[in-house]
Amino acid sequence: MEFRRSALILPYGGVEPVFGGPALELGESVAVLGRATIGKRARLRELSVIRADGHYVKVGDDFHLGPRSTVHIVHEILPAIIGDRVTVGANACVHACTVGNDVVIGDGAVILDGAVIEDEVAIEPDSIVLPGHRIGGGQVCAGLPAKALRPLVAGELAERRDKVSADCSAGVGAGSPSEGDLSGADPSVFIASTARVAGKLQAAENSSVWFSCDFDAGVGTISLSCNSNVQDNTLVRAAASTGVAIGQDTTIGHNVRLCDCTIGDRALIGIGSRVESGTIVEDGVLLAAGAWTSPGQRLESGFMWGGRPARRLARLDAKKLAMIALTVEHYRHYAKDFMAAEKALVAAGSSPRGSAPQGKSSGRSSRL
Repeated sequence: MEFRRSALILPYGGVEPVFGGPALELGESVAVLGRATIGKRARLRELSVIRADGHYVKVGDDFHLGPRSTVHIVHEILPAIIGDRVTVGANACVHACTVGNDVVIGDGAVILDGAVIEDEVAIEPDSIVLPGHRIGGGQVCAGLPAKALRPLVAGELAERRDKVSADCSAGVGAGSPSEGDLSGADPSVFIASTARVAGKLQAAENSSVWFSCDFDAGVGTISLSCNSNVQDNTLVRAAASTGVAIGQDTTIGHNVRLCDCTIGDRALIGIGSRVESGTIVEDGVLLAAGAWTSPGQRLESGFMWGGRPARRLARLDAKKLAMIALTVEHYRHYAKDFMAAEKALVAAGSSPRGSAPQGKSSGRSSRL
């Protein structure tokens, strides 16, 4: 597998991303995909992903997206709408929500489906804004779930914006492009060109590894069963010989961290969650966004788990089980479409059909 270091601009469904003006920075292995409209003077740091496939993404001027951060949508239900002068830190996820003007989102924070962030808000690192929640303007927010702590003070937002941007300047690095052992990957498997795989990967039919994922199997094996998907910017580490195993019809959300664990069939691991070494996730489990398991923890089948550390919250109902199954089906279709788009790009000589105007590059940025 050839690891792509230059920025990747791809259409989806015949619609190409549109930049309203020169981007100040397009970092190493950035991916901008589909129905995305991005304003002037964007800074997209290395390995960041804007994926507008099942709905549109609209971003205002002076947008900063930190390393390994993700913007995505909910298929045919919710777009992602982001205002002017929004700064997002590293390893964060802005998902199918509305973000106002002059907002700073800290490292590792997650904004979930249907949430509304009003103007002039600062969200602390690792905070989780729950689905449908509204954060009023002029506030500092934190926690799981994120709640208003206090009003912003004069000049604080600008200071936070500068700090997040400066902290991101060090970058995270795209890592070594060394090829993994993909001999165990079925030909139907989609591995995005900006994903990195080191070590042994076994991947069954119709499974997928998404943009900017980073897999390191170490001395073990990372295995994906059929129809499983590992979404953008997820890190998987197999430090022990037992490796990491992901069951069939299972979804691993954006910006997740998995280490030496076993995930069962028909499970969903929510955005921004962490599954620690030795964790066993049984079949039919939903781990809520932002949850962290404890080393060696076992998550019982048929329940939703959440919190830090993860605890049993509620039995899964028919609606949630249907959502898990539908997500898998959507990703099977997405994977086929993006596999075709990447193949077309290679056939065209790796010259993207949709090119973003770019201003002065930093040393880390790559040309299109």
